Amino acid sequence: MTTTAGTPSHSHHLSPAFPGRAPWGTASKLRAWQQAAMDKYIQEQPRDFLAVATPGAGKTTFALTLASWLLHHHVVQQVTVVAPTEHLKKQWAEAAARIGIRLDPEYSAGPLSKEYHGVAVTYAGVGVRPMLHRNRVEQRKTLVILDEIHHAGDTKSWGEACLEAFEPATRRLALTGTPFRSDTNPIPFVTYEEGDDGIRRSAADYTYGYGSALADGVVRPVIFLSYSGNMRWRTKAGDEIEARLGEPMTKDAVSQAWRTALDPRGEWMPAVLRAADQRLTEVRKAIPDAGALVIASDQEAARAYAKLIRDITGHKATLVLSDDAGASKRIDEFSASDDRWMVAVRMVSEGVDVPRLAVGVYATTISTPLFFAQAVGRFVRSRRRGETASVFLPTIPDLLSFANEMERERDHVLDKPKKDGEEDPYAESEKEMEEANKQQDEDTGEQEMLPFEALQSDAVFDRVMYNGAEFGMQAHPGSEEEQDYLGIPGLLEPDQVQLLLQKRQARQIAHSRRKPAEEADLLELPAERRPVVSHKEMMELRRKLNSLVGAYVHQSGKPHGVIHTELRRVCGGPPAAEATAGQLRQRIAKVQEWATRMR
Repeated sequence: MTTTAGTPSHSHHLSPAFPGRAPWGTASKLRAWQQAAMDKYIQEQPRDFLAVATPGAGKTTFALTLASWLLHHHVVQQVTVVAPTEHLKKQWAEAAARIGIRLDPEYSAGPLSKEYHGVAVTYAGVGVRPMLHRNRVEQRKTLVILDEIHHAGDTKSWGEACLEAFEPATRRLALTGTPFRSDTNPIPFVTYEEGDDGIRRSAADYTYGYGSALADGVVRPVIFLSYSGNMRWRTKAGDEIEARLGEPMTKDAVSQAWRTALDPRGEWMPAVLRAADQRLTEVRKAIPDAGALVIASDQEAARAYAKLIRDITGHKATLVLSDDAGASKRIDEFSASDDRWMVAVRMVSEGVDVPRLAVGVYATTISTPLFFAQAVGRFVRSRRRGETASVFLPTIPDLLSFANEMERERDHVLDKPKKDGEEDPYAESEKEMEEANKQQDEDTGEQEMLPFEALQSDAVFDRVMYNGAEFGMQAHPGSEEEQDYLGIPGLLEPDQVQLLLQKRQARQIAHSRRKPAEEADLLELPAERRPVVSHKEMMELRRKLNSLVGAYVHQSGKPHGVIHTELRRVCGGPPAAEATAGQLRQRIAKVQEWATRMR
């Protein structure tokens, strides 16, 4: 069976996401996953097909190649592409034009000019006039491509409008890199299958995850550089609070410390931007056009970060604001230039294709896996072998957890498991997931959520995360130890990155041992011995320790206090209420060892 009949032979003229700009050795042909997905589709000829592929893998290539095949074989007569944003709608039309599929991105009503093969519209546009699009798909056999289909569930009206508009379509191709949402609204045209646990989850027809794409060299590996530091702020009640990023805190305190770090008037953001710019300089030695992006929470912060970048680098940053009519043009101009920095509010987090972005600063307080995956997706598009992405983060437990779980694949869960007397495991992130699923230019009311005044912040290099492992001891910005990590070459094989990080850490440990103890003003322990845990995890560790000590009381006949004192003597450290996660885990292991010996 010839599976690519009708596929245009000039695919090397496509956009940067297409095979012609793909990594080594894949020009003029589909990547393996794209070909495999094509083969499956052509063999099965389904009416609905859900392709889940990690950001940067080339979903656009697959979709337009398939559209070309379906048009060529007269399975369909026209194409409708539905995208989340105006910018992406235009990007789809431009990409399609390069392979001879002409889509009208300005279509609003009435008959379509004969020069076009179809239209590119937004979910919001379909939401306003679903019957217009239904009439079009009823008149001619239509392929509907639903890009980032999780957006069809952003509002009930969008999902209903998509169902109404595209229910008569001949073929529907749904695409997403992040097929998970916090709500339980079914996403239109997605199949859900019930698992052994009775919970229905989305069932993709073809999945190509980040782990597979990384192994194939289709996406770049990511080095995450995390920065801690002391934060001081004033609450609405007038209390002044001081805390260190990465220390266990309540959820509210984490939010306030995080926002204090991101305040452009403090010392944390300038220090991190300076470090990111040094990293960019190092990367540009091997990748001369490499660019950097700051993802900001709001327009005010974005403007302030752009000013800081100008002060630090002497060069102007491209500023992209979500309500700016020229935003798409600015992104395109930055993409085509070799300028160093772009600062953007959330709109750049999804789907925007700037393949030269290699350094990122995550300067927003959104802490959902969906948004984080989309944001990091801006930096992973690989153009040639050995390119590595670098993303700078605050030391926040959720973010570090996402960074260490980059390869995990998720499905949309339709039913939330609830058992009598048990807490809903999905409830805690519900509010944050809703926030990440809002329109990206929507006012989230973030400033009203936790009113506070940021007073002071400083930055400390904390750790590097790579391939699920953590490296490095704490270091001051500008120090030789920090420079060691910022200076890792920008063009390396994945195993070379791992080896270099191990060597850097060994050098740091050796240097630390040569210094007098009184000179150590930072916590001089390797990252793996400084786990970053949440307040909730700390409470759970203390509860587990107390429970084990209670059980050992009955086994040994010794009082609680005696056992706790003995654990402190053997393991070291302060009382349990002040002990770190590592110290608590050590004591848990020790009391378990004692209990086992007595059996």
